[in-house]
Amino acid sequence: MNDCQNNVSSQVSPHSLQSSFSLTHTRAQGEDMRLLQAPASVYVTSQCSKPQSRGGKFLERRILQSAINDSLLSRRIVRQQFCVTRRTVNHVSATAASLEADAASLLTIEAENDVLKALSQIIDPDFGTDIVSCGFIKDLLVDDASGEVSFRLELTTPACPVKDMFEQKANEVVAALPWVQNVKVTMSAQPAKQIYSAQLPAGLQTISNIIAVSSCKGGVGKSTVAVNLAYTLAGMGARVGIFDADVYGPSLPTMVSPENRLLEMNPEKKTIIPTEYMGVKMVSFGFAGQGRAIMRGPMVSGVINQLLTTTEWGELDYLVIDMPPGTGDIQLTLCQVVPLTAAVIVTTPQKLAFIDVAKGVRMFSKLKVPCVAVVENMCHFDADGKRFYPFGKGSGAQVVEQFGIPHLFDLPIRPTLSASGDSGIPEVVADPQGEVADIFQNLGVCVVQQCAKIRQQVSTAVMYDKSIKAIKVKVPDSNEEFLLHPATVRRNDRSAQSVDEWTGEQKLLYGDVPEDIEPEEIRPMGNYAVSITWPDGFSQIAPYDQLQTMERLVDVPQPVST
Repeated sequence: MNDCQNNVSSQVSPHSLQSSFSLTHTRAQGEDMRLLQAPASVYVTSQCSKPQSRGGKFLERRILQSAINDSLLSRRIVRQQFCVTRRTVNHVSATAASLEADAASLLTIEAENDVLKALSQIIDPDFGTDIVSCGFIKDLLVDDASGEVSFRLELTTPACPVKDMFEQKANEVVAALPWVQNVKVTMSAQPAKQIYSAQLPAGLQTISNIIAVSSCKGGVGKSTVAVNLAYTLAGMGARVGIFDADVYGPSLPTMVSPENRLLEMNPEKKTIIPTEYMGVKMVSFGFAGQGRAIMRGPMVSGVINQLLTTTEWGELDYLVIDMPPGTGDIQLTLCQVVPLTAAVIVTTPQKLAFIDVAKGVRMFSKLKVPCVAVVENMCHFDADGKRFYPFGKGSGAQVVEQFGIPHLFDLPIRPTLSASGDSGIPEVVADPQGEVADIFQNLGVCVVQQCAKIRQQVSTAVMYDKSIKAIKVKVPDSNEEFLLHPATVRRNDRSAQSVDEWTGEQKLLYGDVPEDIEPEEIRPMGNYAVSITWPDGFSQIAPYDQLQTMERLVDVPQPVST
């Protein structure tokens, strides 16, 4: 018996040994032979000084196979641990990158808040609130790393009289921030658009403000004021148009000298193309090639309506309407067809002029068109160091006092002002640094500021607060604010759909309106009413006067969480 035989306690057949060797050999090849590097102890226990028996060889191969399997298992464990570690590192890296991005975002938000807080120090003198709350700041970009800040200051009109002050202050307050290195401010203006443009003819939808210049009496210089006001607004940077509404005696063809003195038609759109002089668009019956009209009132109203509403005015910030004298059908048609933003009243010092002007002011008051200024023309002249009042004085001041119109402007008697009206060149263009130009500059600033206030008041006069399910009302030129229940407003509709026009019988019953009804949309209707759209598709016209008489909510509802 060999020396190694005492390590083997069983006999193995040749067939079993061959199979074992074949299996071991195959597995070894599958692991690319490098896995056969087993620990040295395996070979030590199997080495003999003499030939081994079949049983000993089998045991040696079994031990070798076990060692290989252990080695493979160890390598798999190492690989798994490596993969887990790599995934953990990638996850940590991604998390770190995400945290870094979040931190950068927070820093940017903080920097933007710093800029907005600084800009909120600038107060709009017309609205009485800061320019951030007014929504003037657009396209704010902040790079806190480099200290670069840029934004756009969008004003309500390009003719804003304080735009230079806004730009200067915006640069100063932002540059004062300790981390800011460079500030870039871009000035712009809101697109020309009526607040209630959807209800207007296409030609008027892109006009922001429509100003009526009226006197209700001929010969007081109304056309002179209208033309010079229009060119003053244009000089302030606004896009301006003039409409001469006096068909019987058009003045515009005499007061301006455009190259093209005839209106043209667009055959495809069947619209009127206005003529233009020194950047101001204009339409007058005098440019229609018909001279002065000889026709009855209803026909004149139709002509004015066609000239005004079918003209391709384009985008305008201000359309100045030179109103015809009087308070008849033509004037009423203009006030009802056109959503007038405001009116400027022109008078002279005589008492007779005041009587007629008072009629016009009352007409505008009934039509809810605010009169923002009074211009007293030909009020005085200076000679030998003294001031003379050839027509008396006090008419303009009486209009201001009696009707509460806030601004009064005195125009002196100047031969140049009269001559400019005959020469075809407005006085503010011919002498932009003169006394008359200064007065019109102040008038233009007044008109711009008052129109901005009116638009702001009208756009926010009636609003639905969904959180308390109530309609908030603050009528323009009133400090009173109150709440109305939507069902109350709907039940108080006085249209033909709700009330029989002949008998006055109430057709809309109390129970027909659910208590939880809510308006879908509220839109301004001129300066006198709002249009309210309800879920059933009904559009209710609610004048401010009617809203003020409705039953109000005394107990303010608690906000409803959404």
